[in-house]
Amino acid sequence: MSQREEGRVDEPEEFGLSSFEDDKLISLLSKAIRFTVRMLAVVMTFVIAWGAIDVLWVLYQRVITPPLFILEITDILATFSAFMAVLIAIEIFINIVMYLKDNVIHVNLVLATALMAIARKVIVLDFSEIEPLYIFAIASVVLALSIGYWLLHTVGHTRPTLRDL
Repeated sequence: MSQREEGRVDEPEEFGLSSFEDDKLISLLSKAIRFTVRMLAVVMTFVIAWGAIDVLWVLYQRVITPPLFILEITDILATFSAFMAVLIAIEIFINIVMYLKDNVIHVNLVLATALMAIARKVIVLDFSEIEPLYIFAIASVVLALSIGYWLLHTVGHTRPTLRDL
């Protein structure tokens, strides 16, 4: 039974560095990178929690400001923006966890995160204050990311969810 089948995998092999498995420096550096990625997961968890608390706090502040329980369109857009920021942070956390789990970057998940980030930007755009070229640039990014995401999914790749973690 191989080390991978037994669930015991040396760090260099995990990162595709099997040709350096006897090199102690590469092994040590691989472990340092893995530790750093784990720390990023911990930090991202705090960012997500703080972001969620911030969403609640901002919403509370806007609702208690006279006139009570009335939200203007700018308040709603600011709330949507804060929600989307938390969702993007969750997507980034999933990217980190999937990297720790499989030691590869899941392109489809990265594309989904990028699509969510650009969607957030589109949702909060104030079209009265931006130039048409900027709108075309954002549209180009949305189109390119959408085509890439669609192509990945038509080849049979599926996007992991929180249940997969």
